[in-house]
Amino acid sequence: MKNFLNNFYKNQSFLYKVFLFVITLILIVYLFPKGGVFKYEFTKGKPWQYENLYAPFDFAIAKTEDEIIAEKNRIENNIIPYFEYDTIVSNIAKDAYEAAFKSNLEILDQSNSGKQAKLFGRIILNDIYRYGVLQESYSYESKRQIFLNKGNKAEAITFGQILTPNSVTTLINSRIDKSEYTKFKSGFVALFYDLIKPNVALNQKLTESTLENELSQVLTTRGSVTKGSRIIAKGEVVEGNRLQILTSLKAEYESQVWSDKNFYWIVFGYGILVSLALLMLLLFIRKYRRDIYDNNTQVTFIAFNVLLMVLITTLVVKYKSDYIYIVPLCILPLILKAFFDSRLGLFTHVVTVLILGFVVPNSYEYTFLQIIAGIVTILTISESYKRANLFITVGQITVIYIIAYIAFHIIHEGSISDIDWTTIGLFIISGFATLIVHPLIYAYEKMFGLISDVSLLELSDTNSSLLKELSDKAPGTFHHSLNVANIAEAAASEIGANVMLVRVGALYHDIGKMANPTYFTENQTASGNAHDVLSPKESAKIIINHVIRGIEIAKKNKLPDRVIDFIRTHHGTSTVYYFYMKAKEINENVNIEDFQYPGPKPFSKETAILMMSDSVEAASKSLKNPTSSLIDSFVEKIVNKQMEDGQFLNANITFKEIQQVKKVFKRKLTNIYHLRIEYPE
Repeated sequence: MKNFLNNFYKNQSFLYKVFLFVITLILIVYLFPKGGVFKYEFTKGKPWQYENLYAPFDFAIAKTEDEIIAEKNRIENNIIPYFEYDTIVSNIAKDAYEAAFKSNLEILDQSNSGKQAKLFGRIILNDIYRYGVLQESYSYESKRQIFLNKGNKAEAITFGQILTPNSVTTLINSRIDKSEYTKFKSGFVALFYDLIKPNVALNQKLTESTLENELSQVLTTRGSVTKGSRIIAKGEVVEGNRLQILTSLKAEYESQVWSDKNFYWIVFGYGILVSLALLMLLLFIRKYRRDIYDNNTQVTFIAFNVLLMVLITTLVVKYKSDYIYIVPLCILPLILKAFFDSRLGLFTHVVTVLILGFVVPNSYEYTFLQIIAGIVTILTISESYKRANLFITVGQITVIYIIAYIAFHIIHEGSISDIDWTTIGLFIISGFATLIVHPLIYAYEKMFGLISDVSLLELSDTNSSLLKELSDKAPGTFHHSLNVANIAEAAASEIGANVMLVRVGALYHDIGKMANPTYFTENQTASGNAHDVLSPKESAKIIINHVIRGIEIAKKNKLPDRVIDFIRTHHGTSTVYYFYMKAKEINENVNIEDFQYPGPKPFSKETAILMMSDSVEAASKSLKNPTSSLIDSFVEKIVNKQMEDGQFLNANITFKEIQQVKKVFKRKLTNIYHLRIEYPE
């Protein structure tokens, strides 16, 4: 049991990566569509590249989306609407006619022709309410057939047979003008104006129900293909009916739900392919980014982002596959470049796109577009902390998307007409969505404890509260930190290290000296040396403790761990040589460990550069009458001593890079001391 626990703790980092790998694999495969995959790729207008294809089973030929839309539009245009006839309104009008006639046409009523006139008006009223009067206007044509519901009966008439308020007036005037009662026209008009009320309205519910029933019966297929019949021969162009049959066959494959018989085999196949992609990513990180591989938090961060992109894309595909290009997939390389580097960002992006190829329709087109966009993202983005650069990059990504999409459209359709502007709009929306990368970077910094160039830029501001405090309490140390930052920045730029990270680390590496500033030479005045009253061991302890104090101050002020690493390692396990030699003068048997920094040693190019820069800049203050040759030998001596002590064994910095760093130090120190030829007096 003890051996098991020892092995577990010894290999816990590796076991965690195995666990993370398995969990990521399971979640990705779980998100994949539960259906078969068509094994042939084909493009409209291109020859069939495979052998003759025969139908593997009976299947129906699906109609194109345009055909279905056209059929539905035809049904909508030809649907017979239902109108409701209100008999109560017409009966009220007819019942009130007698009294209304008497009051409006009293003289006529008392005359001999009164009965004939009353009958004339009743005929007009009956004609008006034969099919009724519309309550509101509708856009139907007059010859459009409709159903008019009168009680339990539905009569088929034309829409024009129903009167409108305007046509009622026209009918009344026309009838009176053609009769012998023209001199009583105003009386009749007033009579009908008071009596006639609209009584016909569209039965919206019944009409829509009928329309829905008709639309539901629209067939999505036309004809069928029997098993064994040839679908397409090798070399034939994929177009017209052949294209539709192939599309139908592909849809049939993809719509087939996994059965119990083949479920585990298909899952197994997906698992192998996805695990290969993830394994390639993990091996790439292990071989070329060992520091990231050894950091479980950073590996988790990369896996989380891959999984997030797969999740968002699969959700969009399940909702509506036409919207897949709205997913801002280029956020992935942008984020990984902000926290790590371009090569890792691009490699992870490519692996993610390959995985998504199992999910999206038109996988070749999608993969090509996304990989090209990812390459453009990596090549164009620089100094992402500058807002203008991000906008420019997003604009370039969007333009590349649109150009590549139009090229694919030309290949498929053979012309530039009929471009789907909706897809163009999706690319533009995706571009705007990519701008969320800045707040996302900030959120990731808080969630995973990472640090980006944006945060480094903020930390490099010398007006920040912590650096201003350092400037006030230990002005000499602050000036030393600025010089170290300038030298280290130039060296990092020379060998391709993280320039911004080195500069920030250099600015904060000595903040621990604020606790006892007068015990450090750069802050001492001519009035005396505080170490004169201390033993060498006590002096060394104070000097060494500035590292511990610096870590405490950094954590109190919530500096990122990557910056605190510079404070921990900038002296490595080196010896406070001056006080060690002073102690040896008193006692030969002095313990050297009392005069050594606790470490750790530098474990990256950046921390190694800071150690060299710090030692060289601090020691250069002791040079008297420096010359070029003196500076050269001085730099060689200090850096070589650190190499002999094994301070750079854990850092991924090469001998060649150390030589380049030395050259930068020599050049910078020569410029600092303004070495020039002496002019005669």
